[in-house]
Amino acid sequence: MTKDHGPSIKDDETYEALRDKGYDQQKAAAIANAQANDDMNPSEKGGKAKPYEQWTKDELYDRAQELEIKGRSDMTKDELIEALRD
Repeated sequence: MTKDHGPSIKDDETYEALRDKGYDQQKAAAIANAQANDDMNPSEKGGKAKPYEQWTKDELYDRAQELEIKGRSDMTKDELIEALRD
């Protein structure tokens, strides 16, 4: 039975499969959530989102929170961008 990873993971089954393949938590969460969103097509080329530099610090923080990035509350905008890109 698939474990419920809470509201931050939209597709628990995909998340677990990716983790079993060796993906880290952040990458697995991003892919699982993209696949669960009907408005997103993770297999298609992106480029529609604005670059992180154009996001507000609050938007960056919210995204870091979704991905469960540790230490996000103490990060500057530049540090949040770097953490999100890693």
